[in-house]
Amino acid sequence: MKQIADAYKDVVEVEVLSGGMMIGESIAPIDKIAPFILSAYKRVEELTGIKFGDDFLWHINNPDQSDWVMNSEKPAIALCIFKEYYPLRQLEFASDLQYALNYEGRDLDDSEAYRHLLEKYSIQPEVFYEKLQSEEYKEQAYYEFELCRQLQVTGFPAVLMQLNDSKFYLLARGFTSYEELDQRIKNVLKETAE
Repeated sequence: MKQIADAYKDVVEVEVLSGGMMIGESIAPIDKIAPFILSAYKRVEELTGIKFGDDFLWHINNPDQSDWVMNSEKPAIALCIFKEYYPLRQLEFASDLQYALNYEGRDLDDSEAYRHLLEKYSIQPEVFYEKLQSEEYKEQAYYEFELCRQLQVTGFPAVLMQLNDSKFYLLARGFTSYEELDQRIKNVLKETAE
């Protein structure tokens, strides 16, 4: 997505929305999710070329010793706060959140998991943590969850291209190579230009 955003920076505006994959009844302790991740993460590494970090994999390999609860709410709130500060860097921040979880093994349901990012982006911790607890930003996060539901996003990650208030193209659901996504964007742009 960083490559796509860079390649199309003069053509499209990139917005990151939190889909709410793990909210409500989907919130679960890691011991419920670990077997699925354990069976799938190698395939993800093969497809994407990324590597999951040892600290993340420890929780997957030792779910009975981990206190993790997988919950999308707090990272979604953090993203909403961040977008207020740096709307043009939201993709970078979302990427940092993914790295913090999947490589560094940070529990994104723990407020302290964000402290290193506050320093990186020069955000005052006191202000951030006050906003992290506020109803205003929680409502923004749940608005994004609802928007994704209305857009019928059922798999994550997903890439949609909005042409106007009511016309969206689903360009990707799940991992999609740069080349494939690039071609799909070009096809949509060509079709809409005609």
